[in-house]
Amino acid sequence: MLKSMDLTGTNVLADRAYDTNAIVNHLSEQQAQIVIPSKKSRLVQRPCDWSLYKERHAVECFFNKIKHYRRIATRFDKLACSYKAFLALVSIMVWLA
Repeated sequence: MLKSMDLTGTNVLADRAYDTNAIVNHLSEQQAQIVIPSKKSRLVQRPCDWSLYKERHAVECFFNKIKHYRRIATRFDKLACSYKAFLALVSIMVWLA
């Protein structure tokens, strides 16, 4: 999926699990800023912008909150427009809570 995207000049935020040489090399070839913490087993630890990495965590927490709504988690709606509308409603409810 990363190969089909133009990532020039973007920040790529990911979990430690994506710290592989293939992904890191591909991102550096595309001149993207890599915001992936190095695995503990990596001999040379790469620097990581932890303030940007916290944004990834906030997005992950948001997805965890919306999964508490069964209709979103199980993809109950058949039409994309009704799913998107309920997703907007749930997002507003999470934001206000």
